[in-house]
Amino acid sequence: MKLLTVTVPCYNSQDYMEKCIDSLLTGGERVEILIINDGSTDRTGEIADSYAARYPDVVRVIHQENGGHGEGINQGLRHATGVYFKSVDSDDWVSGDFPRFLDTLESCEQQGGVDLLVTNYYYDHADGKGNRSIRFSNALPKGRIFTWEDTRPFRMDQILMIHACTFRTETMRKSGIVLPKHTFYEDNYMVYGNLRFAEKLYYMDADLYHYYIGRAGQSVQEDVMKRRYLHQLRATELCFTAYHLDEIPQTRKRNYLVHELFIMFGISAIFARLNRTEQSETDLGDLWATCRAYDAKWADHFRFRTILRLICIPGKGGAALVSAVYRLARLVVRFN
Repeated sequence: MKLLTVTVPCYNSQDYMEKCIDSLLTGGERVEILIINDGSTDRTGEIADSYAARYPDVVRVIHQENGGHGEGINQGLRHATGVYFKSVDSDDWVSGDFPRFLDTLESCEQQGGVDLLVTNYYYDHADGKGNRSIRFSNALPKGRIFTWEDTRPFRMDQILMIHACTFRTETMRKSGIVLPKHTFYEDNYMVYGNLRFAEKLYYMDADLYHYYIGRAGQSVQEDVMKRRYLHQLRATELCFTAYHLDEIPQTRKRNYLVHELFIMFGISAIFARLNRTEQSETDLGDLWATCRAYDAKWADHFRFRTILRLICIPGKGGAALVSAVYRLARLVVRFN
């Protein structure tokens, strides 16, 4: 059995996938790299097969019809043999801390294992401006296994994105989460759904994951996010309806989940409203209605008792406010 399975969903990734895979190969035979060729029409499949031929004890390739990023993760989890599971996008890479990260996983196993190991992620912008690390040292204890009750509040810019998370494979399978096909931003659902079952955690304060920002057509580009706002609404709905917040007994764990949902509702509202169309306003209203039907208490909390009430002010004035908030956030955080 491998220590770690890393799944790398690839769609027409021939121009950048090798940097990703080469960074993962530094983990040696403790790692299983599953390259998911998601119906690519370029040389992605050929490149993937060449790695499997050269590193048969480390690399496996799964060729599938195009199902999207989420189906790539689903396939990886179905075929994973590692004790732990991580997903790395084909245009991203891991740092030189990867072997030390594996040492940390081994150390956790010697102490009975964890459900989630958190690391930092680093924004690498194509223009070199605004590169920064998203660290969690103010919120999470370092150097020991801990529970949610040992955590502290997260800042607004801190969210446990897929880049930060390495779950225990057994924990992910226990959750039963299956990501939707042909849906972007579904990785938020993967993390949120699995956090319900994550009780034992460890935080390694290292910039393990390098998140590349600036590739043309990338899902986090502003024009793409505006165009795909329905995908964001769908991902937020999946998270909110995955389970009731009041089912979570641990106060600080529930507090974090509220924090994550607040961010997701905010992103959904902003990109729906940036479109400034009647249809996008209707779609956003449908999201609130669906969530309210599932859990009126918490839907009303987010809609009316947080700053989101300002983002959702109807009319041109509200839309102008949304645009101003987004421009400021993008200037400060540079998340796309």
